[in-house]
Amino acid sequence: MAPRFLNWHLVRHFQNRKHPVQFTRSRPYKKNDNAHIEQKNWTQVRQWLAYGRFENPKIVAALNDLYRNEWRLFLNFFLPSTKLIEKKRIGSKIVKRHDKPLTPYRRTLNSPFVSESNKAALKEIARNLNPFELKRTIDEKIARIHQLARSPSS
Repeated sequence: MAPRFLNWHLVRHFQNRKHPVQFTRSRPYKKNDNAHIEQKNWTQVRQWLAYGRFENPKIVAALNDLYRNEWRLFLNFFLPSTKLIEKKRIGSKIVKRHDKPLTPYRRTLNSPFVSESNKAALKEIARNLNPFELKRTIDEKIARIHQLARSPSS
């Protein structure tokens, strides 16, 4: 019981400061968790949703809806990324070589391992997408998520 008591006093102390300190969480005894998880969290999550901890259970449904629909489509069809082709050590220096940036959608179309019927289905989905409309909907849903985060959980 003492550690919980101590933790709440620490939380109050750090959050009631002029410039509050944000706490992050990771698994106990797994000091490398954050280094690996944060690699994609910055570009895929943090830039969109910030660093806050969501404690309202209603946010789960809102986030799942966002991930399954607009976010998935926007990331896969409109945001290019690079892939590591080669990584070699030259003396004490590591040299990495990447391919040209492509969206996951374009990579799939270029792949010889994907069937033509799947490629046709993806092309049909892409033909009906509007990136500006997707972004507007994403922004609206994120605003709703932040609104839920500010309201008391129940």
